[in-house]
Amino acid sequence: MPDRPDSPAPGAVQVAVIEDHPLYRRSVERVLIEAPDVELGAVVDSVARFHVARQPAGSVVLLDLGLPGVAGAAAVLEVAELGHHVLVVSAQAEPETVLAAIAAGAKGFLSKDVDVDELLIAIRAVAGGGAYVSAVVAGMIIKDNTDRPVTRPEMELSPREVQVLRLVAAGERDVDIARILGIGVRTVRGYLDRIRDKTGERRRPGLVKEAIRRGLVGKETVT
Repeated sequence: MPDRPDSPAPGAVQVAVIEDHPLYRRSVERVLIEAPDVELGAVVDSVARFHVARQPAGSVVLLDLGLPGVAGAAAVLEVAELGHHVLVVSAQAEPETVLAAIAAGAKGFLSKDVDVDELLIAIRAVAGGGAYVSAVVAGMIIKDNTDRPVTRPEMELSPREVQVLRLVAAGERDVDIARILGIGVRTVRGYLDRIRDKTGERRRPGLVKEAIRRGLVGKETVT
């Protein structure tokens, strides 16, 4: 691992990397080492090796999807269940891939052509409890949605429904949404039923796409 020029600042963001392409992994490692507010932890090529690394819970984990062994949405789910904030950085940025990753618990999604500044902005947003989808990825999803025939007029969501939909798009489970908003799980599910009725989207990936289309997940979404 290259040497860090200076020690990380107090309260630095703990970041780990799971990426199997050696050259790209090395490049991301260098960027993170040079960021003054990042403390770089595990840098590995698979989810299996990440388990062995014992990265402290609550870290932001930059995760590729095309990994050996556990890959794709399954990799997102496994890392998220360890208590980490998953930020996908992948060349696979098709709408269905993005939606599956977010539905599995990813807090953000970047394509691999992201620049350094945006990568660091996304890391800070996710570390702070927000969600981040790069403009390129969001644009692909919006285009995919607008290419489909419109079957119903858009119905306005209440402020609380907007909050719930944002949290769904950030990969939160019903129980987590209830905890964050200080309401019961049954109440959350009631809001979700109303959101589904208003949007026509019954499944979670569809709700994520709807949140992105409505501009509820962008460069930085604070819940």
